[in-house]
Amino acid sequence: MPPDISFRTTVRAERLRFAEEPRTAVRFPGTGERESLSRSRRDHLPGEVAPGRDYHDVTVDYRLQTRLLGEPDRARGDAEQDD
Repeated sequence: MPPDISFRTTVRAERLRFAEEPRTAVRFPGTGERESLSRSRRDHLPGEVAPGRDYHDVTVDYRLQTRLLGEPDRARGDAEQDD
């Protein structure tokens, strides 16, 4: 089954420098069981970057997707219409 939400982006930089080590996190808040994926592919950028170091000709391809499993919750208004 295809994901309910899918996001892809590509970022390129001739030169990139981090003043400090970045803190990153991906969260999928909310209720309901889901199947989620978050992946990145990096060119000329290591998995852990060093603050103050220059990185050149950087490319980052990022993909995020999530899919709800099971039946969606019904809204309160929907239940009233079935009466």
